[in-house]
Amino acid sequence: MLNLAAEHAALQPALDEALREVMASAAFIQGPAVATFAAELGEYLGGAHVVPCANGTDALTLALLSLELPAGAEVIVPAFTYVATLEAAALLGLKPVLVDVRPDTFNIDPAAVEAALTPRTGAIVAVHLFGQCADLEALKAISTRHGVALIEDNAQAIGATFRFASGETAFAGAVGEVGTTSFFPSKNLGCLGDGGALLTRDTARAALLRQLANHGQSRKYHHQRIGLNSRLDTLQAALLRVKLRQLPANTAARQAVAARYDAALAGVPGLTIPARDPRSTHVFHQYTIQVNEPERRDELQHFLSGCGVPTMIYYPLPVHAQPAYAYLGYRAGQFPVAENLCGTVLSLPIHPLLTEEQVTYVAEVIGGF
Repeated sequence: MLNLAAEHAALQPALDEALREVMASAAFIQGPAVATFAAELGEYLGGAHVVPCANGTDALTLALLSLELPAGAEVIVPAFTYVATLEAAALLGLKPVLVDVRPDTFNIDPAAVEAALTPRTGAIVAVHLFGQCADLEALKAISTRHGVALIEDNAQAIGATFRFASGETAFAGAVGEVGTTSFFPSKNLGCLGDGGALLTRDTARAALLRQLANHGQSRKYHHQRIGLNSRLDTLQAALLRVKLRQLPANTAARQAVAARYDAALAGVPGLTIPARDPRSTHVFHQYTIQVNEPERRDELQHFLSGCGVPTMIYYPLPVHAQPAYAYLGYRAGQFPVAENLCGTVLSLPIHPLLTEEQVTYVAEVIGGF
């Protein structure tokens, strides 16, 4: 699925130098590389403020914490997502409210969001799934019209952009009140451990997020708010600076791999290749096909494994069926699109070093099945 060892081998001299500099400085917590990386990533993302933190789940928690919502306030989240999207809300005493997703892009359905709004709604969390933007045009309009905060979970779509009807183009994560991202090693921009960040164009909110991520301190030993201890290690920031320089080229390489998959798989019966929203670029954190007959998806995965092709299922069990969230009271059948996707999606290997021959082989194995 990934070839991180080979990706890092090409960067080894620069990674080694970054490690040596941090070791020599001994500034392991909040060293200068953290602020430098934040500034460089912000510049890459069109001038957004970047607030580094410990991981993507903390980023979601801090984003919601910054909204100062009352206990029990509702947070609308997609029914097809990783559990962290709900977890952050639940841990803060907020109520996750699930809505279905679109059957083409798998992203949150704006019509379902609007239908789920109540006077208790405090936030909408849009997950930019698998590498392309959710419908930011519609979601931003809903957010503005109803006075509800828009949070963007951008862990899988770093560097993707969305073009609005006005002609304006914005980076994923920089449209709502707060965007969040993860630097988990498998992400398009991944560190060599855990890491995350928050994105915002609001200077005041950026200052609040920095405070919340540092025990709620305005200055050392002076705590205005209840916060978290959520910091990006200096070493990870230094390594991320090296990898950020490769992100545009790596994104282009992923897009080239996806185009080869498209061409090779477009005529295979029984499969649906990933849909594209023409308003969004797609950075292909995952290349996810659908097997149109659900009972054959697992058979295909087993067949591919036997031929030396790794695959992953994101996600095999919908979040409303997870025992931890049974208290929300949802039933099977309430989110038919999400439930169908859990039974039909299959993610194929995709990374910048995947060769044309490997893509051809994967396609031939699938065609043979």
